[in-house]
Amino acid sequence: MAISDSQANGVIKYKEGTTTVKVEEAVKLGDAIGWSSGWVRALATVATAIQQRYIACEDGAAEQEIEVAVEVVLAGERLSGGTRGAALYVAEGTDYGEYTETAPTTTGDCDKIVGYMLSATRAYLNPGVVDDSTA
Repeated sequence: MAISDSQANGVIKYKEGTTTVKVEEAVKLGDAIGWSSGWVRALATVATAIQQRYIACEDGAAEQEIEVAVEVVLAGERLSGGTRGAALYVAEGTDYGEYTETAPTTTGDCDKIVGYMLSATRAYLNPGVVDDSTA
């Protein structure tokens, strides 16, 4: 089941430490953020694959500095329809910055588990460290 992404009333809690990055495009609280000639919303699709490195801790406009974290619990309407215990992946297609419970299957897609559903409306997200020297 895909996770509904209403972009409304999200609540985010981060374990420890955040940093700020300047985003190249508008982002919403909870979006998966990665590097592709700047900080943008992540996507698993092979042709435009952008590995997730952070989670947005706030909404932000293009060219704005926002707070990001590598480990959060995201809850509320931002996530709905999840399956408790299900693994989460960065979404494919045109769902930039979003999450899905469906593992990408095309060779070259970003298929790393980035979190788990704790309940139907709460997720633990931790994309981990991506070994990539382009940022």
